Amino acid sequence: MTIERFGTLNGQDVLQVTLKGPDGMEAKILTWGAVVRDLVVPLADVPQRVVLGLNSIEDYVAHSPYFGAIVGRYGNRIGGARFTLDGETYELDANEGRNQLHGGSMGFGTRLWGIVDHTPSSLTLGLVSEDGDMGYPGRVVATCTYTLREPSRLQIALEATSDRPTPVNLTTHGYFNLDGSPDISAHELTIAGDYITPTQPDLIPTGEILIVAGTDYDFTAARPVHGAQHTLYDINYVLRGPYGELRHAATLASRRNDLSMELWTTEPGVQFYDGHLIDIPVEGLDGAKYGKHGGLCLEPQRFPDGPNKAHFPESIVRPGRVSRQVSELRFSR
Repeated sequence: MTIERFGTLNGQDVLQVTLKGPDGMEAKILTWGAVVRDLVVPLADVPQRVVLGLNSIEDYVAHSPYFGAIVGRYGNRIGGARFTLDGETYELDANEGRNQLHGGSMGFGTRLWGIVDHTPSSLTLGLVSEDGDMGYPGRVVATCTYTLREPSRLQIALEATSDRPTPVNLTTHGYFNLDGSPDISAHELTIAGDYITPTQPDLIPTGEILIVAGTDYDFTAARPVHGAQHTLYDINYVLRGPYGELRHAATLASRRNDLSMELWTTEPGVQFYDGHLIDIPVEGLDGAKYGKHGGLCLEPQRFPDGPNKAHFPESIVRPGRVSRQVSELRFSR
């Protein structure tokens, strides 16, 4: 494990921590946004980078669409940037039109985290979000632990506590491309979800839960990411199995190099975003150009707009309780 200075932001050092797994897997983590800046999987012929990343903290601040970040206090969207909890209405920071996205303009994915603990193959980062931060009640203490395990596995454990009832939905926001191609056209996707939560045009859920069978949203069997020519994806899938238990959520595979990635998670949903808005004007890792469909996101999560939908899975953390999410990225060939 190595720790080096990646840059400076508002007079504070941004650090990059490089982790090495027992089998040679390597991850580079930034203290800014708890970002996974790079993730390289050891293959028999040549190591393969599997995420999109940028080259300077200035590029991240100016251009990153949450590349590799841990987002919160509430990942995804809250409609009208407001919610009512225990009879009190809270007005949040609106940073996507009238709505809030990923915790607001200064959400967890744009903040400096502190190093809490580390080993050669693991790193724990911590962040304190004070009462009233971005409009939310309660002082939240959050931690993120990245651990490289054999064989070729990255585990991400997210925990949060609060001294007042508050919504919490921490999630990982990696952009994946398993073969280094300019786009993900050679990737196939399977999602272990038979239902979606459809949205209004502003991507706020309507509150319905609709079956995917017979629609362009059906990824219950592996198929090309863009098999449906006119469908753009940014939608929450309702995962099978009990909320809270680690279980298979999705599999992404490249036909070009036969590398696959399984996502396992404890969360009730996963957001599939196909990267159709990617247009980064600066070079990425090794000079790559990141354009439309350059990578895709699979974000384990509580449901978007959960605080405003009583029938959605519970997303309120109360004093004395711990919000915990565990997800794993499992790579194989």
